Amino acid sequence: MTSTAESGTLDLREAQAPTVGAGQLLVRIRAAGLNRGEFILGHGLQKAGTSKAIGMEGAGEVVAVGAGVTRFQAGHRVMGRCAGAFSELALMDEREALAVPDALSWEEAASIPLTFLVVHDMLVLQGRLRAGEWVLVTGVSSGVGVASLQAAKAMGAKVVGTSGSRAKLERLAREGLDLALPTRKPDFHAAVMEATAGKGVDLVVNTVGGSLFAECVRCMGFEARLATVGYVDNVLAAQIDIQALHAKRLTLFGVSNKMRTAEQRAAGVPAFMRDFMPHFASGRIKPVIDRVFPFDRLAQARAHMEADRHVGKIVLAMGES
Repeated sequence: MTSTAESGTLDLREAQAPTVGAGQLLVRIRAAGLNRGEFILGHGLQKAGTSKAIGMEGAGEVVAVGAGVTRFQAGHRVMGRCAGAFSELALMDEREALAVPDALSWEEAASIPLTFLVVHDMLVLQGRLRAGEWVLVTGVSSGVGVASLQAAKAMGAKVVGTSGSRAKLERLAREGLDLALPTRKPDFHAAVMEATAGKGVDLVVNTVGGSLFAECVRCMGFEARLATVGYVDNVLAAQIDIQALHAKRLTLFGVSNKMRTAEQRAAGVPAFMRDFMPHFASGRIKPVIDRVFPFDRLAQARAHMEADRHVGKIVLAMGES
């Protein structure tokens, strides 16, 4: 599948099978996860006037391995970030490949690599989240939002989540959401402060964007951290309370792979394997899948995502589960 930058259209095309190179795995993709960013033209993932194979994470069976690969061999079940995942065959960097736990289906495995690696970056590597702390997740019903909730609970934190849908929030009560705030507006400061006994939250995961940025800062406690991971509201500017930033010793950071090298992307994988993979293997974290679409219904899957009807991940199934 390819996406054209200027129009955002989707085309199904035949292509030569990729040639496996040194340090790479050739993977027969069984399922692939959808991610909103690759469908938003303003996110800069594609230059105007170009087209490219899309899909950024998948799971499948190793068909062949390149020179220097030692961790995997043909027949192994793997999942990972990979370019062109919406295809029958794709290449995966061995450094980013993860063995699929026996308990996971292809669809569940395909919903983990990109989303949960981003969440690990936000909560652990940059967010320094500790057990007992409070996390605020705006847009908690999104793929990243649900994964943030699940991971934070597994780490022993308490979670406040916002969403415009009461039904979605009720669904997430099963995942341990401590405080559900049914709103899309920047009006949740009072409720957050009440829940945290006036201290504010320790970590914010803002998946919505600039329209909620100032309110998120208002909700932060002393030495709190704020992660910006998306801007589905297309609001790319916001006021910063410099006095709060200064007095409360706040940390503001972004989470994106756009400008990272392959080495930088791979650097966090060992810590992810140590911190999160045991939760998937034990069933402590079970990926929330909203809906699985067949490969040839990618357009419908995209429409389902853009309609904001989903809770958790949307997945493409390439073949038999």
